[in-house]
Amino acid sequence: MRSLYQLLSHPVFLSAAISWLIAQLIKTTIAAIRQQTRDSSDLVSTIFWKTGGMPSSHCSMMTGIATSIGFTEGVTTPVFMLSFFFALVVVRDALGVRRVAGELAQTVNRLGTELARRDGVPFQPVKEVNGHTAAEVSVGILLGFFLGVAFSIL
Repeated sequence: MRSLYQLLSHPVFLSAAISWLIAQLIKTTIAAIRQQTRDSSDLVSTIFWKTGGMPSSHCSMMTGIATSIGFTEGVTTPVFMLSFFFALVVVRDALGVRRVAGELAQTVNRLGTELARRDGVPFQPVKEVNGHTAAEVSVGILLGFFLGVAFSIL
């Protein structure tokens, strides 16, 4: 039981979990204001599963992890270097690969829908993975950084 308490109260764990949760709550609030969610099940789904949107919870979580590791373990440690470069991979993925994949999926769905409508070609839409804009990633990074600092110096 003591180990569980130590895990749940560790600054790195708290930075990661709270950064992700706050980012998802902000994203859900924005979706509710824009009326993209219609009922409580949509809200729960948005909190736990929605990708894309403002802010990037992946970037927030990874920045929180790297920041808190930097404060608690030191920036010259291998674990900080690993977390820092892993965070860079997540940021690059959010801005590049996932965004382009989402745009490609949207194009495929438009073309497939048009072919199905016009020529009767059977079409099953593909999942549209949502990437992030630079602003969404930047807000996620800032959120994770400030929460990482906050949990590390408390």
